[in-house]
Amino acid sequence: MDSSKKILSPAALKRKLNALKKSGKKIAFTNGCFDILHFGHVTYLEQTKKNNRILVIGVNSDKSVRSIKGTKRPIIAEGGRLRLLAGLECVDFVTFFDEDTPQKLIEFLKPDILIKGADWKGKPVAGSDAVIASGGKVEFVEYVDGFSTTNIIKKILDCES
Repeated sequence: MDSSKKILSPAALKRKLNALKKSGKKIAFTNGCFDILHFGHVTYLEQTKKNNRILVIGVNSDKSVRSIKGTKRPIIAEGGRLRLLAGLECVDFVTFFDEDTPQKLIEFLKPDILIKGADWKGKPVAGSDAVIASGGKVEFVEYVDGFSTTNIIKKILDCES
């Protein structure tokens, strides 16, 4: 399959997900910047894809990443990040959002399951209220310690010195 077919606008994705829900599929949603795709990301996404779920990823747009991480980020532009994620076998669909959090996107898509890394336990999770209010649930997936884009960037910069 051409992985670019997995990249949909929020409106097109909502139509697709509604049809899948009607056929009995459960929609799992997670989000992130995914600025430099690494082992931690892949492990997390593979753990998320279970029980025949449809896995949807909301990706922060370039504008959103700059707002959260600063003007030197993202390292990889959103088109490349979307395409990299779409190329993973465990990922069914990828879309984007411009805000700092995916709250509006989650409210719009209404996934059955909202998934975050276990490092988010005990913290406010954007969109959890909307998912729970519509009968869904929030799950936390094991966090792979020692892998983060920020740490990878620091390591690269240290090698340059």
